[in-house]
Amino acid sequence: MTAQARGRVRIGVLVPFTNTNLEPDMIRLCPPGATVHFARLGGYDVDEIPDAAQMAGLGAADLDEPLRLIAGVRPDVILYGCTSATLTHGPAFDRALAARAGAMTGAKTVTAAGALVAALTALGARRIAFASPYVEEINDQAIAFLTESGFETVSRAGVGTALGNYGQGELIPDAIFDLGHYADSAGAEALVLACTDMRSVETLERLERALGKPVVASNQAMIFAALPHLGLPPGSVRCGRLFGAMMPA
Repeated sequence: MTAQARGRVRIGVLVPFTNTNLEPDMIRLCPPGATVHFARLGGYDVDEIPDAAQMAGLGAADLDEPLRLIAGVRPDVILYGCTSATLTHGPAFDRALAARAGAMTGAKTVTAAGALVAALTALGARRIAFASPYVEEINDQAIAFLTESGFETVSRAGVGTALGNYGQGELIPDAIFDLGHYADSAGAEALVLACTDMRSVETLERLERALGKPVVASNQAMIFAALPHLGLPPGSVRCGRLFGAMMPA
């Protein structure tokens, strides 16, 4: 007799190999009735600063093997868990990567960058504040990506130093709270915290209370964007104001 599945649906996640925070966040956010499964991505040098060239190289890296491996769990949805890898290429590249991964695996694919767009759209927020641990060139590219996607960045903040591949993940929640607070402005309708290795989920609701507006983070947004394709309601996860928004499948 076949054992009953642990969850009705499965989420597959592609994780950059030095990322230490995406997996804990996904486990924390995984909705009832789903299970979450991981495969790691290479395509970059751990000893180099994750600048625009390195992240663009990750975005362009061959996905055949990690997709083959994650397809082994027969996921219903695949999450591409690096925001900057497709932000550096632009919205058309981001959409094409998701479509290619979906065609290869048969699973709906959600990218971290695309999920930010979906989340902001669901919230009806067009004027945003932006914060990340990226180098400034990637921040510029991220804002260009969001501008092309229909959003105006009215204020922004970075960490002020070039962090290594582990440095981004080592920022503590209090530092992320301060970064988000500094990035915000009165004209912003929502705050975006971009980076799947930044511990934004742990401070997100605290920031929302302090700022009085929605906060959208990469990992939170990916789960939100995945829910309609899993047949699960937004109310099955609680992490910030975003999950009160409705979104069509």
